[in-house]
Amino acid sequence: MLKMIVSGCNGHMGQCVVCGCEGLEGVEIVAGFNRTPVKHNDFEVYSDPMSYDGPADVVVDFSNPANLDGLLEFCILRKVPIVLCTTGYSEEQLKSIGKAAARIPVFKSGNMSLGVNLMIQLVKRAAAVLGESFDVEIVEKHHRRKVDAPSGTALMLADAAASALPYEAEDVFERHSVRRPRRREEIGISSIRGGTIVGEHEVIFAGHDEVFELKHSALSREVFASGAIAAAKFLAGVKAPGMYDMNDLLRDVMA
Repeated sequence: MLKMIVSGCNGHMGQCVVCGCEGLEGVEIVAGFNRTPVKHNDFEVYSDPMSYDGPADVVVDFSNPANLDGLLEFCILRKVPIVLCTTGYSEEQLKSIGKAAARIPVFKSGNMSLGVNLMIQLVKRAAAVLGESFDVEIVEKHHRRKVDAPSGTALMLADAAASALPYEAEDVFERHSVRRPRRREEIGISSIRGGTIVGEHEVIFAGHDEVFELKHSALSREVFASGAIAAAKFLAGVKAPGMYDMNDLLRDVMA
């Protein structure tokens, strides 16, 4: 039986993970971490991870970057793998995650959707073929409650394109302060926040007299919860410390 802790258990995504585990054979949620430790489910909820002293095979985090230090401290001390689904980390926090990965297995992805991760691979291929003469623009849309912009997925898509372009690309997040034509090396990233949009990402390759677009739309949060649960199952079976991502999970599933 996989014993899972859900960090951010009382949030929208945390509750999606909880619902996704209900009735799932071989998975048990043994505790939840939440800044407001209100109990909504059958497990106890702790505001301080260090207050929990029960069993744990893996932690799944859908919370807030502000909780990272306490989570990493708990996981390193208890030698528990962690799946980081939260986005918006600072450079300093990313360094802390890298240091933690030298001691425990860490699964990190800006998006837990299988479709999005396939899209990332397609963006790399498109950039390799079209990048010499096509401009790359990314548009991402999310609900009004999302606090970080651009989204972690948009940054993943930009990195994917940049890795295959024949020049050194530069992410550009706004153009209103500078009046000049678009430069060749730019990857434009635009963010839209409103309503209840779960998540939409579009990568536009704009060339001379033609436009090629790749788009992914998430119609519910369940797709991300399912990916997180799959990542938890995968990571719980990993013995070696290190940084793991969706590519590792997909290789394991397809093996």
